[in-house]
Amino acid sequence: MALSIIIAIVTFIIGGLLVWVGTRFIFKAKYENILVEAEKEAEVIKKNKLLEVKEKFFHLKSDLEKQVAARNSKIQSAEAKLKQKELAISQRQEEIQRKNNELDGVRENLNTQLDLVEKKKQELDKLRLKQVEQLEVLSGLSADEAKERLLESLKEEAKSQAISYVNEIMEEAKMTANKEAKKVVIQSIQRVATETAIENSITVFHIESDEIKGRIIGREGRNIRALEAATGIEIVVDDTPEAIVLSGFDPVRREVARLALHQLVQDGRIHPARIEEIVSKVRKQVEEEVIETGKRTAIDLGVHGLHPELIRMIGKMKYRSSYGQNLLQHARETANLCAVMASELGLNPKKARRAGLLHDIGKVPDDEPELPHAILGMKLCEKYKEKPDICNAVGAHHDEIEMQTLLAPIVQVCDAISGARPGARREIVEAYIKRLNDLEQLALSYPGVVKTYAIQAGRELRVIVGADKIDDKETESLSTEIAKKIQDEMTYPGQVKITVIRETRAVSYAK
Repeated sequence: MALSIIIAIVTFIIGGLLVWVGTRFIFKAKYENILVEAEKEAEVIKKNKLLEVKEKFFHLKSDLEKQVAARNSKIQSAEAKLKQKELAISQRQEEIQRKNNELDGVRENLNTQLDLVEKKKQELDKLRLKQVEQLEVLSGLSADEAKERLLESLKEEAKSQAISYVNEIMEEAKMTANKEAKKVVIQSIQRVATETAIENSITVFHIESDEIKGRIIGREGRNIRALEAATGIEIVVDDTPEAIVLSGFDPVRREVARLALHQLVQDGRIHPARIEEIVSKVRKQVEEEVIETGKRTAIDLGVHGLHPELIRMIGKMKYRSSYGQNLLQHARETANLCAVMASELGLNPKKARRAGLLHDIGKVPDDEPELPHAILGMKLCEKYKEKPDICNAVGAHHDEIEMQTLLAPIVQVCDAISGARPGARREIVEAYIKRLNDLEQLALSYPGVVKTYAIQAGRELRVIVGADKIDDKETESLSTEIAKKIQDEMTYPGQVKITVIRETRAVSYAK
């Protein structure tokens, strides 16, 4: 049993050794094969890499050779150009040298000719001196004495001819001056035709039926009172069929009232709140229309580059009058007359038209300082960068300042021509408007007064005061004070009724 175990162990050991030796032999053979294959693959990879490197080298070498060839060609072309330039410069230098040689020859020829001329001149001077000496001997006078006698005789003859010529021109000028001046003025007037209508102080508002009158008056007259308070215009609703009369001296207020009435009648909703809303909108519309009128007037007359504020004032002229004559029509007429007269006299018609348009701009400022309108207009033109000759023409057209250019007398004459046309002006209207303005300004000078409106041709003055500034007792005393001041300081026909209105409003909103 033990022997069999020992034999089995020995057999196992011998079998293990044989297996180990066989396995090692097999693995060694495989390892050697793997090494051989790896060496072959490495050799192939090495050859491939060497081929790639050689190929890249050849590519880089060809690229470098191309770059070198391109650079060499550029250098050769540059060298060729330089050689051409050097050749051209050398040829130019040779040509310049040749021309210099030619100029030297010409200069020598000129010098010789000049020497000959100088010699001939000296010979001529000698001959002239000999002739002068011979003439002096023959006449018994020296050359200077003969020259003085000749000059004296010529001077006397020229003086007598000049005096006679000047006398003839003076006589002719005296005979034709008045005739030519009248001709220029008449031609200027004939070439400018304008209407001669006089401004009125009322506007008639036409309505479709008399039923609308009751709606305009409102319950107990509240609508018409609200409209008069908002616009400052007296609204006369009488028996005249299909017409309502708007009475007031200010054309702007009358226009606002007319447009507001037109919109209210079309809308159909007529009540105090709506009236105030419409009047506020219409005032803005009229202001826009003023600006549009100023622009259109400047374009029509070809006057460019005016300041926007001057354009707005020109538009305001449409609603102003001068002694009953519409101020904008008067300014347009004066501008056209100035342009025509300047053309006849050979002056600049554009400047003359500009000065004629602006000459009464001092009558429509937003504030009214105590200055003549010509001086105020000149200051406005200076403020808005008009040229000095235009400013002088505006300021001097009523002789308040000295005239410095020829534009000033032209503007003065054309202003007089426009105002002197038959039917153009009426002083009564201007005095009436001034009296109503003075009435309103007098009442407006009191503290607490918000608005003032002169109505009924100046027979009534309505004064609206702030409810938060004056109480009821002060309202009564204010009307008495205004009446006394008007009585003491102003001249007026009949009597003036002073109505002081104090209104308290409470406004709230339901949300």
